[in-house]
Amino acid sequence: MKRPRVAWALVVMAVSGGALAATWPHAREAGAMLAAQDDPAELSDIQVNSALRKSQKIIADQIEAALAVHDAGLAMSFVDLARAKNVALPDDLLARVDEAVVENNSTSHFAKRFAVGLVTGNADDAGSLSGTVAGDLFVFGDIRDVVRESKHMITGEDTDRLVLGLATAGLAVTAATYVTVGGVAPVRAGLTLVKDARKVGRLGEGLTEWAGRSARDVVDAPMLQNAVASSATTSPRETVSAIRAAFNAEKAGALVRMAKDVGRISEKAGTRGALDTLKIAEGPEDVARAARLAETSGGKTRALIKLLGRGALLLAAGAFDLSLWVFGAVFALLSFLVSIKATTERMTQKWIDHGKRRRLRRELAAVAVVSPAANG
Repeated sequence: MKRPRVAWALVVMAVSGGALAATWPHAREAGAMLAAQDDPAELSDIQVNSALRKSQKIIADQIEAALAVHDAGLAMSFVDLARAKNVALPDDLLARVDEAVVENNSTSHFAKRFAVGLVTGNADDAGSLSGTVAGDLFVFGDIRDVVRESKHMITGEDTDRLVLGLATAGLAVTAATYVTVGGVAPVRAGLTLVKDARKVGRLGEGLTEWAGRSARDVVDAPMLQNAVASSATTSPRETVSAIRAAFNAEKAGALVRMAKDVGRISEKAGTRGALDTLKIAEGPEDVARAARLAETSGGKTRALIKLLGRGALLLAAGAFDLSLWVFGAVFALLSFLVSIKATTERMTQKWIDHGKRRRLRRELAAVAVVSPAANG
C-alpha cells in the first residue's frame, strides 16, 4: 500500500514542478506589470523587454518603416530606444537615419514647414507647429477658426464645437501668454495641437467625445454669435475682446489641464509625439499618463507609443488575466512544496518501516538460534 502512495506523491511533485516552470516566467512578468500599472515608464520598459526577448530585429524593422514614410523623428526615436536597450543596429541603417535627421532639421525645411503651419494652421512637426503657434499667438489663427465655426452656428450648419471651444480658449490663453511672457506657453501649444489634431482627424474617438463635452460649456454661444455678427462694423481689438468675453474660464479647467499635458508631451517628445498620443488617447487620463511617460522617456516616447500603442500608457491586458498567471504560479508552487513534503514524509516513513522490519527479522533470527540451544 505504501509504495503506490510514494509513487503518487512523486507524480504530483513532477507535475506541479513542471507547471511551476511553465508558469513562472509569465507570472513574474505579470506581477511586474501589475506592480508598475501606475508608472507608464516602468510599464513600457517591461513590455519592451518582453518584445525584445522574442526578437531584437523588431527595432530595425520599425526604423526601416519610419524611413520609408520619411518620418525621421520616429526613426531617431527607435535609435534612441535601441541604444537604451543595447540593441546593435547596422551601421548603414544608422547612417541613413542621421542623413534623414539632418535633412529634416535643415533651415530650408524648417522655414518651409513654418510657412505651411502659419498659413494653413495645421501642424505635424516642429516647424509647422512653430508657424501654427505663431499664427495663434498673433490671434488671427484662432479668430479665423472662431469666426468660421460661429458662422456655421448662425446659419444652422454643422458646427465643430470642439474647434470652436479650443480656439476661444486659445484667445484667452494667448492674452495670458503675453502677460506672463510665455509662462503658459505649453498650454498655448497644447491647445493648438489638440485643435490641429481635430482638424486633420488625428484625435482619438474617446478623447474627441470627452473634449467635445468639455468644450461645449466653455463658450457662451449667444454672446459669441453677437460678437461675430458685429465683427464687420467693429475694430479687430473689440472683436477679440468680445470673443474672449464669451469664454467661460471657470468651466475650462479640465480642457486647459489636458492642453497643458499635451504641451508637456510636445516639449519632451516633439510635436509628432504629442499628435501620436492624441490619436491613441481615450481620455484626459491617458494624456496625463503620456505626459509622465514623455518626461521620463524623452526622445524614446514616440518609439514606445508606436511599438506598444495604448499599452504604453496602461495595462493592455486586464488585471484579472494577469492575476490569473500570478495565482496559477502560486498554486503550482504550493502544490510543488506540498508534494515535496508528502514525498519526503512517505519516503522517510518507508525507510523507518524498512529499518523496523530489518530489526524485527534480526531479533526473530536471534530468537530462533537461542531457542534450539535452550531446548538442548
